[in-house]
Amino acid sequence: MAKILYIEASPRKGRSYSTQAATAFLDAYKAAHPGDTVEVLDLWAANLPAFNGATLDAKYAVMGGKDFTAEQAQAWGKVVAAAEHFKAADKIVVSVPMWNFGVPYVLKHYIDVIAQPGQTFGWSPDQGYFGLVKGKPALVVTASMGAYGPGTGAEAIDFQKPYVEWMLKFFGFETIHSIQVINTAMPDSAEASLTEAKAKAVELAKTF
Repeated sequence: MAKILYIEASPRKGRSYSTQAATAFLDAYKAAHPGDTVEVLDLWAANLPAFNGATLDAKYAVMGGKDFTAEQAQAWGKVVAAAEHFKAADKIVVSVPMWNFGVPYVLKHYIDVIAQPGQTFGWSPDQGYFGLVKGKPALVVTASMGAYGPGTGAEAIDFQKPYVEWMLKFFGFETIHSIQVINTAMPDSAEASLTEAKAKAVELAKTF
């Protein structure tokens, strides 16, 4: 039995195009894999640990092989708990709306918390950086008011999809699927793109 961790980054719930496409995927996945489980991590409701001075000092202590102070140990424990929760899932699904050409700040916060040495990545003089989260598939579902894919001329200002996918690769993910809903500012185009995304989601769910 496998576990999906679904990371939801839009506060708009059912009105969100990225959430709607992800929900279509998850509904189809549950039907195709009735023995598996899905946990929803709503980043707007999650109590994410602050990445403050004590946490940053703890990170540098880890990197320098130094002992923690009591404050650092407490802060780092929260980071480890968040990273372990992420790593405990067998499969990852992330739904992401585009905000100001990038991602919502709650998703950036979450990534900043779990992107830690010894947790999701390592480093050595011989290898450089290497991911520690191996052998798991991921799906990134994005929505944007415009189109930013290859051939649009707007590829350089897309800091949404490339960022999320690059961080997953940095963590060690090798199989990363993508579903996009584009041109959501235009109702007709948005509905057509959402319909196409849902169809792709239902098909992918069978083999994910």
